Amino acid sequence: MANEHTVLQFSSSSSSSLSAKVHPLVIFNISDCYVRRPDQAERVIGTLLGSILADGTVDIRNSYAVPHSEFSDQVALDIDYHHNMLISHQKVNPKEVIVGWYSTGLGVTGGSALIHEFYSREVPNPVHLTVDTGFSNGEGTIKAYVSANLSLGDRQLAAQFQEIPLDLRMIEAERVGCMYLLNITTQCFIKFLLCSSCAFEFLFLD
Repeated sequence: MANEHTVLQFSSSSSSSLSAKVHPLVIFNISDCYVRRPDQAERVIGTLLGSILADGTVDIRNSYAVPHSEFSDQVALDIDYHHNMLISHQKVNPKEVIVGWYSTGLGVTGGSALIHEFYSREVPNPVHLTVDTGFSNGEGTIKAYVSANLSLGDRQLAAQFQEIPLDLRMIEAERVGCMYLLNITTQCFIKFLLCSSCAFEFLFLD
């Protein structure tokens, strides 16, 4: 557990040498975890898995949620759970390593610096992915950041989060899978409407 830090957030810069690519499975996982979150939780936080491509791009291929608690200006992660999940994932796919962490919500917060500090001990220069599941601006904004500490002598002043280019494109197999899921979801919604309509009609006739 730790206290909240000051954070600075900057928009994407064309001079940034680092970029990231996120696969659809990651967005599905994060969205599902957000829907299933505990009633008292305002957001979900988790670990990003993937690899570093030959050109230096961070390839984000998988993720898992990490239980956490937030009290005012403090954040606590279940570190044992995080490490156990990592071991389980790497038994299935040992090539997937920690590449960063995610949080639902729009942009970075004061608590982001604390969590980023933890993941910086897990992997050099972790990527922070934010997914706006609340559609704050009318759309589900997805952004990626890296962080650097701003210091004056031995005194740390703030954590600077710099937005980096993020590629959301999918390969053909992923596109087919997404279209299939979308089709299933649409069919279920139509069936729900039909069943609801029949139920209302039955009640009305009674």
